[in-house]
Amino acid sequence: MTDDRLIVALDVPNALEGLKLAETLGDAVNFYKIGLGMLTGGGLALANELKDEFGKKIFLDMKLFDIGNTVEAAVRGLSQFDLDFLTVHGDPHVVRAAAEGKGGKDMKILAVTILTSLDRSDLDAGLIKPGNVQDLVLERAARAMEAGADGVIASPQEAKLIRALPEAEGKLIVTPGVRPAGAALGDQKRVATPAQAIKDGADHIVVGRPIRNAPDPRAAAQAVLAELAAI
Repeated sequence: MTDDRLIVALDVPNALEGLKLAETLGDAVNFYKIGLGMLTGGGLALANELKDEFGKKIFLDMKLFDIGNTVEAAVRGLSQFDLDFLTVHGDPHVVRAAAEGKGGKDMKILAVTILTSLDRSDLDAGLIKPGNVQDLVLERAARAMEAGADGVIASPQEAKLIRALPEAEGKLIVTPGVRPAGAALGDQKRVATPAQAIKDGADHIVVGRPIRNAPDPRAAAQAVLAELAAI
């Protein structure tokens, strides 16, 4: 049985390339992330095809952010696609609107705390309030979960701390920025190995380039799955 703790990011330009990668991975992978970069390249159509024809799970990574009414309407529209996970920014008004928009659907609303590609200097440039990055992540995670998020997106380095929060009981933690030992970091600055991320409290890990760019993507995915199975 496929281990759904591994989510493979289909960060490719269009649905045709995404489907090709999914077919290459075959039954080794059951859970896929489709992000904003593929929205104009047939991302929703690919989500439907992977769900309906291949029985895969789908994490739609849109990171929605807008006024409450707009977020609520967007989530209500997206909820018709039988998605498993959907991301919004972790601001409480956004989370509350998204929770209202999904209605009674099983789709999980995941709140973004602070993007894993950012560090303190990036936050300074964006005029984000002073403070340690981890402390800010914890504060945003707690507030988002209080507002009704089903879980949060956070770097592996914060997963253990978030899991210890009282607000995190029964909530999901999904971690991007996961890199198998020896893999290039790319633009990720707060990373961990797959096994370490799970040990530290993550329910799911998101892996993209180390699998997608591997000479044998299926073998790369199976190596990550073997690492998870050995925990």
